[in-house]
Amino acid sequence: VYQAVPISITVEGANILTRSLIIFGQGAMRCHHFVLKEMQAAADTDGERAVRDFDRALFGHIGFTLSNALRSLLLGLTGARLAAAPLQGAPRRYLQLASRMSAAFALAADFAMLVMGGALKRRERLSARFADVLSNLYLLSATVKRFHEQGEPVEDEALLHWACRDALYAMQQGLDDILRNFPNRLVAVLLRVLIFPLGRRYRKTDDRLDHAVASLLLAPGATRDRLSAGIHLPSGATEPLARLEEALHKVLAVEPIEQKLRRARPSVDTLPPDADKMLDQAVQAGIITPQEAVQLRSAAAARMDALQVDDFPPGHWCQEPQAWRKSPVTERAKQSI
Repeated sequence: VYQAVPISITVEGANILTRSLIIFGQGAMRCHHFVLKEMQAAADTDGERAVRDFDRALFGHIGFTLSNALRSLLLGLTGARLAAAPLQGAPRRYLQLASRMSAAFALAADFAMLVMGGALKRRERLSARFADVLSNLYLLSATVKRFHEQGEPVEDEALLHWACRDALYAMQQGLDDILRNFPNRLVAVLLRVLIFPLGRRYRKTDDRLDHAVASLLLAPGATRDRLSAGIHLPSGATEPLARLEEALHKVLAVEPIEQKLRRARPSVDTLPPDADKMLDQAVQAGIITPQEAVQLRSAAAARMDALQVDDFPPGHWCQEPQAWRKSPVTERAKQSI
């Protein structure tokens, strides 16, 4: 089943096709509160029922659009602090901001369909930007949901902040690109006032948050275990992932020993080219114990093993083409030509 997964992925074509046409182009019609109902009513052969259903859907659509316009403006002016959210703490704030971006997305999508109609699907770059906003809105909500269902562990908050801020920034950039490339400039100006009344306020994640996330990923513990839950972690000596994990644990275990060596010889690297000689001297001087020297050598070997790349015997790449040129299949092909 796992080997057959690429088949289902490639049925719809490349990822760019999914982004440019499918995510928003198909969903805009099928998932909208009123557009599909309007289309069905317009195609209804019963005239009286068609008029009744179409009027109900049309006025509902108008009310929906006006509501989104008002919500987008108010949430933009207040920083979405008036939006309702079912959670507390950090997740609550991100759900409020997600409500704001959801209203902005719905408003921009409605005006895009109104102005461009069916041509919107052919404007693949605009459709792709709508897909980016929708995808990041989904990622933000999924991040908050996962964080909440795992008990909102305090040690995972850096991951929550990073993922949500990254999604918010991506949504902001996507909406800004939509407005800058909107074909009707008057509508684009109106939408910008409603969506960004105070300007674009979201920023990329800063270096401190990036460092906090990297530290969590590099330290074995509960956070890393939650992230890797369900992932197969091999244990064989020939498995690359197993070798990486082994090197990580060994390198972290010898950090206190390396610090002792640095304090004793601050101007010398922990493991220079003559590492064995240096470790022997450190043992003789009583700086580290023989067992600690063994640990350092093991960690250095594991680190070096994890850094190695595939290598081939000398002349490997120049010999293969020659063998290919002289193969029977190639000779028959030459004769046929």
